[in-house]
Amino acid sequence: MASLKYLWSNRVQFKLFSKAFFKSWAKRLLTLSELIQNNRRRNKLIKNGASISHTAEIGIVTIKGRKDNLSIGDFSTLGKVEIALHDKVSIGKNVCINDGVIILSASHDVSDSLWSHKKAPISIGDYAWIATNAIILPGVTVGKGAVVGAGAVVSKNVADYSIVIGNPAQEIRKNRTTTLNYNPCEFLATNNAWLK
Repeated sequence: MASLKYLWSNRVQFKLFSKAFFKSWAKRLLTLSELIQNNRRRNKLIKNGASISHTAEIGIVTIKGRKDNLSIGDFSTLGKVEIALHDKVSIGKNVCINDGVIILSASHDVSDSLWSHKKAPISIGDYAWIATNAIILPGVTVGKGAVVGAGAVVSKNVADYSIVIGNPAQEIRKNRTTTLNYNPCEFLATNNAWLK
């Protein structure tokens, strides 16, 4: 969740002892343990070399490899995600990565008799949405505002504002709007308790 300092300084304030005051503080107290756990996860990743915005939301993630290969921008949210950091993984601003997503920055070369390890960086652009159970393979760039459908397996770059689905992921004719101005973190209960 967003850092405690950020939430405190940007909190919505209601008239003392009003119904809204009690309601907001009840929500804050009910979600406090989740907020603390998510902040600990982010801080641990940062301590180990990751570059993560203080407004990024880090859910229950499994991140293996060199943490200094990871960067996450402002107001991006990761659910229950697995990331293999054999190479750089860059996640932009206002990105939503849903539960079950797997991001793999390395694989093996099946055409090599030694089955050698090959790695390549992954870049996910601002406002991209990676839906539930999608898999992003090494060397992929997901463009700004692009959507990767649920369960898609992405082995090739995804153009800005395009939508891909399936295995292997294929672009569909419909494009996403190019006017994006939302914050995926606003939908989370822990943030709503402080900011709404």
